Amino acid sequence: MYPPIEPYFIGKLKVSDIHELYYEISGNKDGTPVVFLHGGPGGGTSPGDRSFFNPDKYKIILFDQRGSGKSTPTASVEDNTTWDLVKDIEVLREKLGVDKWHVFGGSWGSTLSLAELAFFYQEGTSHLFPEAWEEFVAPIPEEERHDMILAYHAQLNSVDEETRLRAAKAWSKWEMTVSKLYVDPAYIALAANDDFSTLENHYFINSGFMKEGQLLEKQSIDKIRHIPTVVVQGRYDVCCPATTAHALKKAFPELTLHIVPDAGHSASEPGTAKLLVEATDKLADL
Repeated sequence: MYPPIEPYFIGKLKVSDIHELYYEISGNKDGTPVVFLHGGPGGGTSPGDRSFFNPDKYKIILFDQRGSGKSTPTASVEDNTTWDLVKDIEVLREKLGVDKWHVFGGSWGSTLSLAELAFFYQEGTSHLFPEAWEEFVAPIPEEERHDMILAYHAQLNSVDEETRLRAAKAWSKWEMTVSKLYVDPAYIALAANDDFSTLENHYFINSGFMKEGQLLEKQSIDKIRHIPTVVVQGRYDVCCPATTAHALKKAFPELTLHIVPDAGHSASEPGTAKLLVEATDKLADL
């Protein structure tokens, strides 16, 4: 990855009566525009996200999605759906006077069907990380554990603050624990983010505001089939399993798919980061 850099411009963009987005621009003012779409939902951007791109070649645009990171109001689920976010991306593009840009993203956007949510939050990943799963289910009464997303939704929206915070920490800790091939204690320590948990659960209980398999439908793929596309997938990603990337490749054979043999979910793992940077370098002059 490229060395750390600082943004040369930071702004706020009003996208609704409620929401105002944080955005920043770094790199080359006259470079190829690229917009970075962070994960979660609710994860927010971080300074390290700039380092996937050559700052001499790219005009690097990062923004925090509704309710995420430095955008306000924090953790608001009101008027906060996938399609609101899509509209926001277009509003930002027009605000910055960008005709075309590269789009770089991952994580929750790769969760293409309800089956993958069930694998991660119900039964699948639990078999690989039984000790972490035990901690994840601990706040939930046994009779409610047949639908963990729904059970957590109730606790994350409880009127009792202690219940909300305990649920938020457990939800985040589960994802942080299983996100890398090798469990990273420093990463797990970030798991006290109430905002991330609430927003992510809001999207997942609403099935991402999409019908199952919508992103794999021919009419959806045909809209982007002409665009050079690179997918980098960790073989041992238990959050967004490799089956999602495999299904996308079958529906969209024109894309380039890299399976990283020694990586999990996190984009910062060495093999994954290397291939992502190689992809951005290759596409910089398009």
